[in-house]
Amino acid sequence: MATMEIKNFEAPEETRPFTANGRAEVVTVGGHPVLRGVFEPGWRWSEHVKPIAGTGSCEATHLLYCVSGRMAVRMADGAEAEFGPGDVAAIEPGHDAWTVGDEPCVAIDFGGYAQYARA
Repeated sequence: MATMEIKNFEAPEETRPFTANGRAEVVTVGGHPVLRGVFEPGWRWSEHVKPIAGTGSCEATHLLYCVSGRMAVRMADGAEAEFGPGDVAAIEPGHDAWTVGDEPCVAIDFGGYAQYARA
């Protein structure tokens, strides 16, 4: 029999606050974690998630859709890119990221990295 599962980020199963400037909200659908990241102005992975992750750079694989705001990403090899509303991005492990501008960046991450921002 076919099944269906629907969840809403207005009632996340878990909320993981960063050390400052944002949070990750998590729902699990079909056995897959989906995260909504809310990255406030001034947020930077290396300042606000690195202390939680305990790694030198972000080691998560991201497959995300940007709802609002802007974010920049710098890969370990120095390559940089910026994304904003309506953009879909695939980002491999080994990067830093930060919010650009004075508007929060909100992104939905389907990458399946269940441990993101979890101690």
